[in-house]
Amino acid sequence: MKKIILSATAFIMLFSCQNEETESTAPSTNSIVQRGCASHEVLEAQLKADPTLALRMNEIEAFTQKAMLTNRLVNGKVEIPVVVNVLYRTAAQNISLAQIQSQIDVLNQDFNATNSDYNSVPALFSGVKANVGITFVLQSVVRKSTNTTSWSTNNAMKKSAKGIAPTTPTTVLNMWSCNMGGGILGYAQFPGGAPSTDGIVIDDNAFGNIGTASAPFDLGRTATHEVGHWMNLRHIWGDANCGSDLVSDTPTHNTANYGAPAYPHYSTCTGTPVEMTMNYMDYTDDAGMYMFSNGQKSRMAVIFVSGGARAGFGI
Repeated sequence: MKKIILSATAFIMLFSCQNEETESTAPSTNSIVQRGCASHEVLEAQLKADPTLALRMNEIEAFTQKAMLTNRLVNGKVEIPVVVNVLYRTAAQNISLAQIQSQIDVLNQDFNATNSDYNSVPALFSGVKANVGITFVLQSVVRKSTNTTSWSTNNAMKKSAKGIAPTTPTTVLNMWSCNMGGGILGYAQFPGGAPSTDGIVIDDNAFGNIGTASAPFDLGRTATHEVGHWMNLRHIWGDANCGSDLVSDTPTHNTANYGAPAYPHYSTCTGTPVEMTMNYMDYTDDAGMYMFSNGQKSRMAVIFVSGGARAGFGI
């Protein structure tokens, strides 16, 4: 397992020196075969548009590291109100309340270690698998008919002109269900971004585990992955070859894993560790991801304590 030592300068570079990627606005289909999360690309665009964001995120990271060292953690006393914003052009995209509730149920299972596959975690990682202990409650559903065929990652779905503006984002998790396009299943805004664009976006074909949810992303794990970002988790490979996810108890991954990798899957990084491919912050299919680590739990908990980036949700 790895140590996390990060200076302020290195942290800013971590979020400002990746290669830019262009967004796709091609219509999506039900045939996406590899997970596509645009959270990192959205972050890169936000960092470019707002140079002060890197400084705010650096302050959040410094607070996170200090809080974890001093055990200033919430310990499972956080309940997250959720508003789901549904943007639809077709009747199928106007997903049902039952499908929406299925997603809330999946989040509660995955963040409280009651998911049926939790006990499938290999013995190698059983000592670090975590019950995060955060719950989610559906507060309301907002629906809007639209002529937009597919949405990109420019946050247009979060603006009232064409989409739905977020509801009190400092105290409510806003989720948007819409037809993303471009092979993207979803994306999230990391802590530190503007409240007007805060929340997570999920393609309607990956929302919940019934209705329009389409295999292999039909178990609701796209939202689990994106909520992880919203709670300050990085991709497990650190969005770089053998990069850092800023968590000490996850193995170093050389890159993203797709599909359903056979266990054990060895990293090509120093020490060739067995990769934690079943972690929610990898890119495997929904059926292939079913755990957070204790280090990730601590990192998520910190943002809800007094002075944390999402303290409005905490105790």
